[in-house]
Amino acid sequence: MTRRLAFGLIAAATVALPALPASAQTKLKWAHVYEASEPYHKWALWAGEELKKRTNGKYTIEVFPASSLGKESDINEGLSLGTVDIIYTGQLFAGRAHGPVAIGGAPYMFRDFGHWNAFRKSDLFKELGEGYEKKTGHRVVSLTYYGERHVTANKDITKPEDMKGLKIRVPDAPLYTMFPRAVGANPTPIAFAEVYLALSQGVVDAQENPLVTIQAKKFHEVQKNIVLTGHITDALLSIVSGGTMKRLSADEQKALTEILQEAADKCTDDIAKMEKELVEWFKGQGKNVVTVDRAPFREAVVKMHMGPDATWDKTVYDRLQAIKTATN
Repeated sequence: MTRRLAFGLIAAATVALPALPASAQTKLKWAHVYEASEPYHKWALWAGEELKKRTNGKYTIEVFPASSLGKESDINEGLSLGTVDIIYTGQLFAGRAHGPVAIGGAPYMFRDFGHWNAFRKSDLFKELGEGYEKKTGHRVVSLTYYGERHVTANKDITKPEDMKGLKIRVPDAPLYTMFPRAVGANPTPIAFAEVYLALSQGVVDAQENPLVTIQAKKFHEVQKNIVLTGHITDALLSIVSGGTMKRLSADEQKALTEILQEAADKCTDDIAKMEKELVEWFKGQGKNVVTVDRAPFREAVVKMHMGPDATWDKTVYDRLQAIKTATN
């Protein structure tokens, strides 16, 4: 009996052993809608390796690019459903839960890159994130430069009037329609993963995105003109699920926060550098890159900033406009 019991205990221990490595490391899921070739994905992968190092292998991050865990609205919902731990998302998508946080994604809201860069380091941005967390329970950790959004079209565009009646694809978030409506275009929301097909089949005439994204998604293959409207100085929020944050110790929360902020800084530098290089690259691909006078485009939009589409109040708007442009 004693011998049998001993063998039984050894066997039970042997069966239990394979479970130990799995329980020793927890994989956090980071979902986004961008291509694996883009800097956002590269720095998300870096963050995963860095978290593994700083938590001595307890945590790592598995990154799911290119809408593999769903379109942008799906992954936002996933934070509450527990299907994702971290996401990149546009400010306008987060603004559905807390309106004021969308202000940074509105057209011609920033004077230039320096103004945007100062905003992301400001008390105002921190407070907007805190407001979002109170509404949702999820933590806004960082803001990554997405780039200036420009219009691509097969039609020639040099002034706002040229966009009248143009059927232009925009992301499925209401504030993205502000710029097209201001210039008389027809905004058409289409999921990001379906844009190339919609352009190639003529479902829409145009789309708008930063140069880095236009290249990565190959939109230039089915569009003749890249019109440098720079109508939105866009950015991606890195948001961590509240449930995930609660499972982490204070030290682990600090490590994850610092890593995501470092990743945002490094990715921002990459995107800013690539933007400068891509104008010549697109010209080399035979594309017509059009530099327009942005003033009339801006004038058409700015009067809508505090109109019925605004999901922020005048105090927030005035504070953002009063932020001084960063020089570094």
